[in-house]
Amino acid sequence: MENRPNGEKNTITLKKAIRWTARWRKLKACLNPQERCRAFNIPKIDLQEVLQEEGVASVRAYMGLQEQIDENGNLKFIEKLVIVGVDAEGKDMLPVDESNNNAFLFEEDGYVYDFTSPCPDVCDDESPLNGF
Repeated sequence: MENRPNGEKNTITLKKAIRWTARWRKLKACLNPQERCRAFNIPKIDLQEVLQEEGVASVRAYMGLQEQIDENGNLKFIEKLVIVGVDAEGKDMLPVDESNNNAFLFEEDGYVYDFTSPCPDVCDDESPLNGF
């Protein structure tokens, strides 16, 4: 955890957060109107798990899309937030084979977290950050 002067937190005002999230909705709709994602719900336990990995100094989140077949057999995409631990040098902590020149182990589980639920459908409809 970073040390901040006088115990300050890395926060912003609600007014600024509303402005940023409204801008995201407006500009994202212009770029890709089919994608509706506004936010992600992240369970506390999952954040704790990634932060407790040995050597984690921070986490990095990547945007992704998961393919899914809906009830009518149509292909649709679900927005995902993929989170990885980041070491003190700013490098993603991904699975590597140390005996093979640190080649990435693409089929190994346990280093990349996918535990988020997109909004919609997991939303707070009364939040001003959601653009009600």
